[in-house]
Amino acid sequence: MTALDEPVDTTGLRGKLTPDAPLAKLVWFKAGGKADWLFEPADLDELRLFLERLGGRLPVMALGLGSNMIVRDGGVPGVVIRLGKPFAKIETHADHTLTCGGGAHGILVASTARDAGIAGVEFMRGIPGTVGGFVRMNGGAYGREVSDVLIDCDVVLPDGTLVTLLAAELRYTYRHSELPEGAVVVRARFQGEPGDPAEIGAKMDAIGEAREQSQPLRTKTGGSTFKNPPGKKAWELVDAAGCRGLKMGGAQVSEKHTNFLLNVDDATSADIEGLGEEVKRRVRANSGVELEWEIQRVGRP
Repeated sequence: MTALDEPVDTTGLRGKLTPDAPLAKLVWFKAGGKADWLFEPADLDELRLFLERLGGRLPVMALGLGSNMIVRDGGVPGVVIRLGKPFAKIETHADHTLTCGGGAHGILVASTARDAGIAGVEFMRGIPGTVGGFVRMNGGAYGREVSDVLIDCDVVLPDGTLVTLLAAELRYTYRHSELPEGAVVVRARFQGEPGDPAEIGAKMDAIGEAREQSQPLRTKTGGSTFKNPPGKKAWELVDAAGCRGLKMGGAQVSEKHTNFLLNVDDATSADIEGLGEEVKRRVRANSGVELEWEIQRVGRP
């Protein structure tokens, strides 16, 4: 591509705009195609200016850690926005609230809260992602979820407009929100409560140990694959359907935790998604339950 192909006038922008940007290295599965364009803004004003100049001509998708995502092999159309260090700041306040940038990691949010004696967000230690991602998906772990603690969030709309949305406006349900399509979460405020740093740290350690014992952490995976159906656990349904260790191409159902899919042998995203669909088919045949994807699947097949 040439400069003439760029989707916006980049004059005065300090951030990085990359054409045909490989995304596999940016997602946990280490598989998938390229983004037509990848933009990494230098700060909030620049993100707004970029999107204002883009003027809605191309679809926009935000990318955090890529921990709960399948990027399809045909790549992602339009512009992928990746928030870096300028969006990862965390502040604590006397009223036991936290103000967190959309690019802040969940484990850092929990650790910062612990050090400030703020309880109630320990569960974020168990969410492998960034604030923007788990605000969008109502991320949760170990009995709590974002909707329990979110006060409000700042989001940049695809036209560059910055708006503040109250938690109630996101209409949270299990692993779902009604955040506007293409909106980028740049800041969130969470409500905690007074707590003892030692006790908070002990809870975080317990969460870390539980994850270590039950989940395939040091693998190419996407985290929990399917939502838990009401009153049931997805992993138990997958196991009962005989899918533990099931393989398709280079993808495999984890033998350690059957609600995790793994890239074990240079899997394509088609391998991974196809394996997930086969697991859904077998669970439906065995139990009559229709599993729903929790992992976000994006891009062209």
